[in-house]
Amino acid sequence: MNSFKTGKGVRSLSRLAAAVALALAATAGLSRADEVVLSNGDKLTGKIGTVSGDSMKFTSPALGDMTIKLANIKSYSTDTPATLRLENRQFVTGTIKQADATQITTTDGKSYQAADVKRVNPPAVGWTGSVVASGALDRGNSNSESVGFSAGAVLRRDTPETDDRFTLSTAYNFVRTGRGAAGDTTTDNLAGSVKYDDFITDKLYGYGNAGYYHDRIAELNYRLTPGAGIGYQWFEQKSLNFYTEAGVSYLYEDYENAPIDQNTAFRLAYHVNTAINDQVSLFHDVEYVAPFKLSQTNHYIIAADAGIRADLTKSIFTEFKVVYQRNDSPPAGRLKDDLMYLLGVGWKF
Repeated sequence: MNSFKTGKGVRSLSRLAAAVALALAATAGLSRADEVVLSNGDKLTGKIGTVSGDSMKFTSPALGDMTIKLANIKSYSTDTPATLRLENRQFVTGTIKQADATQITTTDGKSYQAADVKRVNPPAVGWTGSVVASGALDRGNSNSESVGFSAGAVLRRDTPETDDRFTLSTAYNFVRTGRGAAGDTTTDNLAGSVKYDDFITDKLYGYGNAGYYHDRIAELNYRLTPGAGIGYQWFEQKSLNFYTEAGVSYLYEDYENAPIDQNTAFRLAYHVNTAINDQVSLFHDVEYVAPFKLSQTNHYIIAADAGIRADLTKSIFTEFKVVYQRNDSPPAGRLKDDLMYLLGVGWKF
């Protein structure tokens, strides 16, 4: 009888020890997390993502994905090694023991001035971009149909091996009004471009690009603008992306009922994208191309757009955009300016 009680007691102790071990393991698992201390003293535990510019990507097990302004962070630390991309284009790896607005210290005792760190945990290399569609169908007293499509993608590689960027874009717009044979197509154009940027320094880069444009209503069979030049990346952050470019292009234009026009031209361009908040952003692009010929000082081309984008979900958004094209020396009977207003829904990746 005593031996039975003793055996029962041993089994009880074994079950208790197992429960304690499981509890300790669970507690240890929960304690293994990055930590962010906010300016008001609150603490968040989870996983620190990319820290760049004025914001931090953070994932909380309870709150999900979020973006935190660095101005609202007192300090942060990581439980596992993080990658620091320095302004001198070097990459270092280490577990962050303590970091704030002025300094980042790793567990191996090394310290880095925050101003010398371009990013913490740079995003994984991969394509990002969006596809936008717009359209309208009007039947009744009025009769018209319109369709618009645009897509863009960027591959940004910022690694110890390479520092470059690929950019692809295309857009098509079509508008027809009226019924049957009396109908009239008022818009029918197609544009596309490809560009490669090779960063020489953290800000300065060389580029090579090629542009294509077709406008049936303007009787433009196609315009080609391959070229090369230099660019300067003034800001490269989620909240503000701004660069300017200058270079030389080969301008080739083929209009119906007009001789082919070929010129060496200079090119100026800029792009700006700025976030108003986590859901809304503004963008603006301008490209100016003009021949070097002094006899054609009035022959220049401007392509520009400006718009606003508002996120509806994590991957779906709505966009309003104004697109402007100007050829200051069009064929006889054609207007110099084309202006479109586009409202669409898009998907980003």
